[in-house]
Amino acid sequence: MPLFRLGWAGFVMAREGVFGLAQLPDLPAGPRIAISIARLLERRSVKNKSAQSRLSDALNRLGPSYVKLGQFLATRADVVGKEAARELSALQDQLPAFSSKEARKLIADQLGAPVEELFVEFGEPVAAASIAQVHPAVVESKDGSRSKVAVKVLRPNVQRRFQRDLESFYMVARLAERFSPASRRLRPVAVVDTLAKSVAMEMDFRLEAAGLSEMAENTAEDPGFRVPGVDWLRTSKAVLTMEWVDGRKMSDLDGLITDGHDLKALGAAVIQSFLRHTLRDGFFHADMHPGNLFVEPDGTLVAVDFGIIGRLNPRERRFLAEILFGFITRNYRRVAEVHFEAGYVPAHQDVDMFAQAIRAIGEPIHGHDASEISMARLLTQLFEVTELFEMRTQTQLIMLQKNMVVVEGVARTLNPHLDMWKTAEPVVGSWIKEYLGPVGKLRETGEALQALGRIANDMPIFADRVGRMSEELEKMTTSGLRFDAGTAEAIGKAEARHTRSGRIALWVIAISLAALTFKAFS
Repeated sequence: MPLFRLGWAGFVMAREGVFGLAQLPDLPAGPRIAISIARLLERRSVKNKSAQSRLSDALNRLGPSYVKLGQFLATRADVVGKEAARELSALQDQLPAFSSKEARKLIADQLGAPVEELFVEFGEPVAAASIAQVHPAVVESKDGSRSKVAVKVLRPNVQRRFQRDLESFYMVARLAERFSPASRRLRPVAVVDTLAKSVAMEMDFRLEAAGLSEMAENTAEDPGFRVPGVDWLRTSKAVLTMEWVDGRKMSDLDGLITDGHDLKALGAAVIQSFLRHTLRDGFFHADMHPGNLFVEPDGTLVAVDFGIIGRLNPRERRFLAEILFGFITRNYRRVAEVHFEAGYVPAHQDVDMFAQAIRAIGEPIHGHDASEISMARLLTQLFEVTELFEMRTQTQLIMLQKNMVVVEGVARTLNPHLDMWKTAEPVVGSWIKEYLGPVGKLRETGEALQALGRIANDMPIFADRVGRMSEELEKMTTSGLRFDAGTAEAIGKAEARHTRSGRIALWVIAISLAALTFKAFS
């Protein structure tokens, strides 16, 4: 079945003319030939269908996993084209909604009370995406005050549909690793594992609520950024109730202009907020497409939908900061060294050759704004470099890498003349100064002393354990190894099973020999 579903997906996309949309000028010969063959299956009527409609119709037809792909592509107008990106943006929150009757039943089942008891008012859905849809509602607090909330309800059967898609993805990943040595460095099975974990977390709204709560704590002092509060009493695995956001969706560019917002400043705020959360906190929103971002009248960014989040440990954050800062300052040698220190590039490769390859990527985009840079060509070149230097996929960085592309795409949409490096420099530079400068070194020294203090406090416990272990070893040397009654009984049973198995095997061999002898002389 997974093979059939995957074949069907390819067939649908081929028939709808999807493979003819990608603008990848430097694509290797193999994929180019595959795309040419797939285009032979296009329906004639596709020629009269707009490019953007082809892609959105096909992905919508295939289900939630493919809708997620469409949401990602909607942020990359430079890859799929402006019209296709505009059409795909509808996949972010304008999919067909399921009935309010189903939503009310699910809420009652999940929260243990009828909707009428939980909410003073409960409206029709105002947004519907691949995972869930959102209903406006009003709640009343104990003091009698009322407030508007957004109620997010999981789509019926969406978990089963995602699971079927994951089975197909796993099958392809295993086949690729088995029959394509070149694909093994990309670790396709590990990539699908990461996707499966992400999907499992996204389907549990309690975890999303926890992500909102953590982000709220991290960004409490951040100017120009916040997340909605959570109504924990009306939240469960398939229902999330949170503060209603009165703002303009970032996907509505014309509306943002009408409201008088500075689009260039918003583009910079999106990138800088993402980098600040990533480097400072090691916790970031990993699905920052325009459908998940609102702009309040005062210009504050409000992020929603924390079903997909990413985390980086301190070591990975340092590597990321140094790599970005190396690109900003054009210190390509340091960028190369960090890749080796992190283990992203195999140790047997040449650091100077890798620095040269990094320079070939960095120089063409340095000092140029987004309107002068082809992200499609850049991504193709990056892939070629990873192949040339045998770089393996780092699964812990998948969410980061994916969201960096999304965030850059969102900022580019707001400001076509965006300079990525100038925009990133204030956040990255301040992080480098604080954590890798003199102050950072002092902080590291303090943390090291604290760790030594904890070890010193635990020394009596360690000494006691070593002493008891020494006594036990001494007893074993003088009295032999002793088992308690339970262990001895378990060993006896295992030995009995082994003896019975051995006798059975001997009888099978004897009968087989007798049969062969009888056959030979008959």
